[in-house]
Amino acid sequence: MPTPTRRHVCRLALLAGALAAPGILPSPARAATRREIDADVAAALIRLRELPNTEPLLRHSKAMLLFPRIISGGFIVGGQYGEGALLRGGKTEGYFSIAGLSLGLLAGAQASGLAMFFMQESALTALQKADGWEIGTGPSVVALDKGLQANASITTLTEPVYAITFGQQGLMAALALNGTKITKITPDA
Repeated sequence: MPTPTRRHVCRLALLAGALAAPGILPSPARAATRREIDADVAAALIRLRELPNTEPLLRHSKAMLLFPRIISGGFIVGGQYGEGALLRGGKTEGYFSIAGLSLGLLAGAQASGLAMFFMQESALTALQKADGWEIGTGPSVVALDKGLQANASITTLTEPVYAITFGQQGLMAALALNGTKITKITPDA
């Protein structure tokens, strides 16, 4: 019997989450096309611009990595996966996936969006040069909650990368970023 890989365990955890909360996961499990990712990113960008206090991040970031829908689920062993795009100057510079695995006292499933704002060129370069960027290694990522977002201004935004979750649906408490890996993908047209 082959040894299960991280990818197998992640898929199993997502399946467990799908069984726990029907309706959260999309019906056919397949990779999205560029057109589908672009449409989802455009819709998510509209929702993101409507959120209070995101204007300083949108205005001052060098680029934004936007994952419109990250599916998380599991029972004891959990996983998450999503696909998105890197936007710079309003144009798509590449497509990425985000995947993670977690162990512990967890149960449920959720879908949410994630926007990562790259405030420094060095952080953006690290993402683009990496063969897969694991959050927690390389440039620091600061997750902003609604309270911190309210106080964000050009003088307070000093970290390399800021992350905001939005549009949460489901039964899990939060989107975990530690141990999550972001990888460049080449979706079909």
